[in-house]
Amino acid sequence: MRILLAPMEGLLDFRLRDNLTRVGGYDECVSEFIRVNDTLLPSHRFYRYVPELYQNSRTKSGIPVKVQLLGSDINCMAENASKVASLGAYGIDINFGCPARTVNRNRGGAALLKEPNLMYSIVKAVRNVVPKEIPVTAKMRLGYDTTEHALVCAKALEEGGAKEIVVHARTKVDGYKPPAYWEWISKITEHIKIPVVANGEIWSVTDAIRCQRISGCKDIMIGRGAVANPALALMIRSEKNQKLPWNEVKMILFAYWKNLEFDMNLTSRAGRIKQWLHYLTRQYQEAENDFKSVKRFKSGDEFTNYFESHIN
Repeated sequence: MRILLAPMEGLLDFRLRDNLTRVGGYDECVSEFIRVNDTLLPSHRFYRYVPELYQNSRTKSGIPVKVQLLGSDINCMAENASKVASLGAYGIDINFGCPARTVNRNRGGAALLKEPNLMYSIVKAVRNVVPKEIPVTAKMRLGYDTTEHALVCAKALEEGGAKEIVVHARTKVDGYKPPAYWEWISKITEHIKIPVVANGEIWSVTDAIRCQRISGCKDIMIGRGAVANPALALMIRSEKNQKLPWNEVKMILFAYWKNLEFDMNLTSRAGRIKQWLHYLTRQYQEAENDFKSVKRFKSGDEFTNYFESHIN
């Protein structure tokens, strides 16, 4: 079994990748998407999203990170994939799953699930320019507003040259509303020959086991579940429900808070901490009290003092 750490736009970035991979249990990470429009991006844009490129495309704990690109311009996607490969990327992942309206309105992410021929052309163009030793993968959903073309889209990615695909078991219209339709992933695994990674609604060890059984996939990707429970990957590996003690989680939160201060304004930093705490309330009752306290804070000192005074 391989466990991949998913990106989450606006929260699960390189800082949180560092924190979660330090806890352990992951085989691979995927970066937040880097939007490609109609130009070749400068190197600093890739380094900003994926500073692990400075470290052989690995987190500080040694876990490899794929760089994810999002866009619909075939030539520009290929040019930028070639560029990021030259910077030492461990792998290139292509986003065909983002459900955000702003992304979809600009013909990106899940909107391309309505154009399987374009999906094929993008993957093929990227595969043609990226060195063979660098894997090209893709992430998709079951469709835009219906699962009608799920098998066609998966086949297009395979024929385009993707080494494996991650399937989020919902359509774009489903968003993140439960349930996830893991049984549909099993149809995809039977339809294509490349490896498939199951994703969506994995919050616990029980969820992971059920997902593997229903989807037919041994490999899984977790995102929101990992944010809600930093030890989830380790728990899935051991099949034991042993969460980290809350005080240890709070120390991780404090380390994350301190990492944010180097290049993020106070409002954004506060938003990240509140967002993460909100996810943690799903698994930790103690997080409820902390969330109620910090959501009223307005200064950086309030956050710092609160963490320092509440960590045993």
